[in-house]
Amino acid sequence: MERTVAEKAFDLLDELAQAWEDRDCATVDRLTAWAENALGGRACEATRNGRPALTGYSDLEYLLPEAPGWFAVLARRPEPTYFLFVHDRNWRLAAGPLRLLGEAPERADGAEPSSGTARRARLVPQRHLTYLTDPAGVSGVAFPSGDAIADLRDELADRTARARPDRVSVDVELFGGPSRALALSNGSMLVFHTLRLVSRHRPGQGRNSLGRPPYGRALVKEFTGENDPASLTGTELVVLASEISAKNKLTTVALRRALADLTT
Repeated sequence: MERTVAEKAFDLLDELAQAWEDRDCATVDRLTAWAENALGGRACEATRNGRPALTGYSDLEYLLPEAPGWFAVLARRPEPTYFLFVHDRNWRLAAGPLRLLGEAPERADGAEPSSGTARRARLVPQRHLTYLTDPAGVSGVAFPSGDAIADLRDELADRTARARPDRVSVDVELFGGPSRALALSNGSMLVFHTLRLVSRHRPGQGRNSLGRPPYGRALVKEFTGENDPASLTGTELVVLASEISAKNKLTTVALRRALADLTT
């Protein structure tokens, strides 16, 4: 696709930021897709604070794939951040802002991965799902200590103990829609995809209310209309940008985690 088309599409962030400020949920819906559309649904209707800032980004690098219908942008200022756009009747923000956790991987025009790396890139979402639902580590999927996905699995494993006397269960699911991948200059690929976390909080035995509510009272009121519901189910989205190397090493490059819905 042409860079000029991508530049014009990036400008929709100004209109989207204004829509969030005005709580114009119809415009938010029109200008978002995929993860951002899910995050803009109930959250737009319920929350006062809106979403992360969408303006003020500069020093842009446009990451244009060969496949039509989508592209990514790396904004290096004020902090390195990814945005992902897709075309669905009009250009829409699909994911972002995703703050980078370290240095941005390099990409050169014309970079091509091997067929093996491209095949492994399609399996990245399943590798994340397998890892997060396998606390014992019997599957053989591993991430180094300090990787954001390893930290997330540790958090999910500790959630039951931290919730006592309440009972909590967490389901990790693949979020709908395809992952998208870009070739990098070193034979690696950059993969964007999303996971869904569904956390169900119930009172402990002999109790009729939550002893340790997982969300603030104002947020619960905004989403549910209740002050102290007896139970809560929270749905979060975890949007990821990951690098899969030619040697099959998987590293989390950027991550955004946000609450999509809260029900009783």
